Amino acid sequence: MYADSAVVVEGVFPITFNDGFGLMPRKTDKRIRLIEAAKVLIHQKGFNQTTLADIAQEADVPLGNVYYYFKTKEAIGEAVIEKRAAEYTEFFAKLDENSDPRNRLFSLLQFSVEDLELTARYGCPVGGLCQELGKQGGSLADQAAKLLHDLLSWCEAQFRSLGFGEKSADLALNLVSNIQGIYLLTHTFKDPKLATRQAKFLQEWLEKLTAGARSGAKQVAAEVA
Repeated sequence: MYADSAVVVEGVFPITFNDGFGLMPRKTDKRIRLIEAAKVLIHQKGFNQTTLADIAQEADVPLGNVYYYFKTKEAIGEAVIEKRAAEYTEFFAKLDENSDPRNRLFSLLQFSVEDLELTARYGCPVGGLCQELGKQGGSLADQAAKLLHDLLSWCEAQFRSLGFGEKSADLALNLVSNIQGIYLLTHTFKDPKLATRQAKFLQEWLEKLTAGARSGAKQVAAEVA
């Protein structure tokens, strides 16, 4: 069932999602490099502990040049959130290439247990940012929260496609809450095995929950044929 801590499900293709660690755009793309550097450092150190000087050094951009692109740290924070939102859009589009909403959910679960060593060290880059910014509130916190809102909405759409109707929102909330819990505990105890164990439990839950929907879909397909 597992290979290198990944959830393996028949019919589900692997999803990769670059978080930017160890990768930096070419020298001329200063704005992009600043955003990528900020994205990495905010994940590693948190938004409040990351300074513009840290970002400039990581991006190999003179500190004075940073202000040409971003007047404040909040501005670069907005750019990082916009970048993550664009990555989410691309990620969902990749998942949606699979015609089966059940397998889309399994692909999401598979992705949740990738890069667990990174998760153990720094936690979830999106969930952690939402927690940190949520404590202080404001526009930036609202923008970050929308990332998890979009994830919930996507999961709800998958459950609706499987015929769960009004229960879809609650099922999506349960799934996303469990995934975020995986990240939190893995980071807290610095133990990737916790994520593997819980992901296995979630996979079994999804299999049982969606088994009827899959059988119904097969029956409809057979009748049409």
